[in-house]
Amino acid sequence: MVVTVKGDVLTATVEDFIKRHHKHEVADNQCTSFLVKHIKAPLPLVWSLVRRFDQPQSYKPFVSRCIMQGDLKIGTVREVNVKSGLPATTSRERLELLDDEEHIFSMRIVGGDHRLKNYSSIISVHSEIIDGRPGTMAIESFVVDVPDGNTKDETCYFVEALIKCNLKSLADVSERLALQDRTEPVN
Repeated sequence: MVVTVKGDVLTATVEDFIKRHHKHEVADNQCTSFLVKHIKAPLPLVWSLVRRFDQPQSYKPFVSRCIMQGDLKIGTVREVNVKSGLPATTSRERLELLDDEEHIFSMRIVGGDHRLKNYSSIISVHSEIIDGRPGTMAIESFVVDVPDGNTKDETCYFVEALIKCNLKSLADVSERLALQDRTEPVN
């Protein structure tokens, strides 16, 4: 499906993708949200970065190292080292979904030294036309527990800030590779 960016058409399309691919069960003590990023690079290139559960540092600026245990399949766990400056040093994450046809990736945090308890995220990428050229719309949604002493708004604001940085970096890396004429998926 190709998305054309024109006013209300985009909004309806984003809502359709969220209803279809971004289903989270949200409890009273949790917050949830979604973010959208338009990337001036073709979907195969963007997806080749997103799907790399074993190499999140290829576009996530807060990840310094990743060690994956086992093969790339549902249930695989990775240990991520977080760069200094964040209130965490490690995160243990499990691959929940990797759909190469629909371009959907989902992971869940299952441990680590941070405050993101019961965190789950879904990212989907979709072809669109941007300025007459192939582009990609990335949608990332999440659900997470609200830590004691924080409000839902504070928690959502913090997680959204991290995701915005990740999506901006994904766009920067993808667009730089696209400009280098690397339109084939990156291995």
